[in-house]
Amino acid sequence: MSGAYRYALEPDLSAEEFIDVLKRSTLSDRRPVKERARIEKMLSNADIIVTARDELGGLIGVSRCVSDFSFCCYCSDLAVDRKFQGKGVGKRLIDESVKAAGEFAHFVLLAAPGAVTYYEHIGMRRLDIAFDRTDWKRFADD
Repeated sequence: MSGAYRYALEPDLSAEEFIDVLKRSTLSDRRPVKERARIEKMLSNADIIVTARDELGGLIGVSRCVSDFSFCCYCSDLAVDRKFQGKGVGKRLIDESVKAAGEFAHFVLLAAPGAVTYYEHIGMRRLDIAFDRTDWKRFADD
């Protein structure tokens, strides 16, 4: 159960820890984990970074969001170590991020193809009105 874990706002999360949890989750294939300077910029420009840590203080999950704390909050990353998936960690990270964004902020995210059913399972509503103007590339080695 997620109650055994510690959740906190960690605006100074290190690039090393972030990259490590991305690799232990399923996100490293879609994030620039080999570009440390870019990862550092991603972290320093995030408005909300919520972490989940195990009883020994090890990072097991992270939510990284950008927000204006009034109207919108975009969750750019939700990463949970594969060993801790299915234990409520991801849902709690989202709940803590929503709380940090404020009561009026609309919380949105883009789901990885394999995670669509997860977000529906935890009660998020699917929208079909998002658009993208970025040429996405794969970050992991082929």
